[in-house]
Amino acid sequence: YLGSAFGKHRLAPHVSPKKSWEGFAGGIALTAFGVWFCRTVFFGELAVGTAVALFVALALLAPVGDLVESVFKRDAGVKDSSDLIPGHGGFLDRTDSLYFAAPFVLALMILLGVSG
Repeated sequence: YLGSAFGKHRLAPHVSPKKSWEGFAGGIALTAFGVWFCRTVFFGELAVGTAVALFVALALLAPVGDLVESVFKRDAGVKDSSDLIPGHGGFLDRTDSLYFAAPFVLALMILLGVSG
């Protein structure tokens, strides 16, 4: 949403022309807040280094998932993945980052011994 409001510098115009570096930065800031919030509220015993590792994994992998889904759509010649959520590009467009990042973050949590 920050990218829509403030985005001027395109992140990957050949893949997804609306993605911007400003939106990427906003996603990183929101991810940092989310990891801090979850650590504070749910995982108080979580080491700071582990929280940082989870933050880095999420902050880097979520946008990659979004771009990968954009590549798939471009290759298929479609603009939106469905009309299930009108005006938002479809269901996959709302969840693509999660599908890509979640398995890696889960594996990292298992490796680091994080449980909830």
